[in-house]
Amino acid sequence: MPMIFRTTKELEVQIDGFLDAVSEGALLFEQAMVSYLAVNNDQFEERLASLRLLENKADDLRRQVENHLYRHSLIPEHRGDVLGLLESMDDVIDQAKESIVIFAIESPRIPAELHADFRELAAMATKATEHLVFAARAFFRDVRMVGDSLHKVYFYEKEADKISEKLKREIFASDLELSEKFHLRNAVKNVDTVADQSEGSADRLRIYAIKRTP
Repeated sequence: MPMIFRTTKELEVQIDGFLDAVSEGALLFEQAMVSYLAVNNDQFEERLASLRLLENKADDLRRQVENHLYRHSLIPEHRGDVLGLLESMDDVIDQAKESIVIFAIESPRIPAELHADFRELAAMATKATEHLVFAARAFFRDVRMVGDSLHKVYFYEKEADKISEKLKREIFASDLELSEKFHLRNAVKNVDTVADQSEGSADRLRIYAIKRTP
């Protein structure tokens, strides 16, 4: 479906490619967490490497879109909003990569009884990001449909918060050493931050969509 904005085909391809990279990055983030919990180190490192590549690809595409918009003087009345949206979504995939890097560096020991909640937390963060991407695609194609996906971003971010709180309560009620509890608390926050970043980007997109709605 063609974009509503007056754009070139090259720009459409760049924006679609950027959104694809963010979506794929979220899926790799979740898969990397599953691999980490399964202590499948080779698979974890492979998925981290793929996530790094996607993050770099998203950065490159965002810069290409920026250059294209200014070089061809396209959509000057919406240029700031488009670039602001892409920058905030770029922060989401950056956070997803950084979260997995921290697991790779710090190697927190996660008790088996917490694995299911960690997997669910990663899944909720991923779903929040996926629906952010759906909302962004709607922004470019049919702004009236943005709200349908944004409310799902907020829903999954709230679900992530609930799981995050549950995990922290379980951690601090356990018999682990205090240092381990603090380490695990930070690991929970590290995953939950991806959902928070998606919510922040959704907040910006909501304002941009209101400005474009007749």
